[in-house]
Amino acid sequence: IAKFVADLKQGSGPEIQVHGSGNLLQTLLRNDLIDELSLWTFPLVLGTGKRLFADGTVPAGLKLEAVTTSSTGVVMARYERAGAIKYGSFELEQPSDAEVERRQKVASS
Repeated sequence: IAKFVADLKQGSGPEIQVHGSGNLLQTLLRNDLIDELSLWTFPLVLGTGKRLFADGTVPAGLKLEAVTTSSTGVVMARYERAGAIKYGSFELEQPSDAEVERRQKVASS
């Protein structure tokens, strides 16, 4: 399948789209054949079920290119591949001495 899709991508035909096939998605991700992911998140919790990114998914960096929210709360996000994974932190920068002093004044008033 991977070679067939790679050959299709080299051709001049229309774009290739995959809708709802988690197994095919995993194959395409493993072979670096995904250019764009459109993920829709619905505002409900159903419990157990099939996972799109289950154990064994190849790590991949993504960049958010567009996001839209429907009137019913469905979030439609479009991501493009962004190369290697960039690790980061949610830690905030340490405040300056002046900021620490300001916070202390606010807290004591």
